[in-house]
Amino acid sequence: MEPIQYILIAVFIVGMVVGYFLISHVPPLLHTPLMSGMNALSGITVLGALVALAAVAEDSLFKLIFAGLAVIAATINVFAGFGVTDRMLRMFRGKDDV
Repeated sequence: MEPIQYILIAVFIVGMVVGYFLISHVPPLLHTPLMSGMNALSGITVLGALVALAAVAEDSLFKLIFAGLAVIAATINVFAGFGVTDRMLRMFRGKDDV
């Protein structure tokens, strides 16, 4: 492996650890607004996966399958996130609110 790959792996691991500690310390009151914002950012992940799919369209079948799976996973993440956010927001509506 090249040295840049080690740096990218280290950045990924540090990002996971920092993300875990940040998310674990979010109070429940802030969870819904933060989740809505993250769902909007997940749309960027879909775009990145589509760009990756377009970039490997003429390469090997292996790369094409994984890029397609990235598009599917990112799309599921966006729709499921908005579904969960809507469900959480419905908990705060009164009986008169429709």
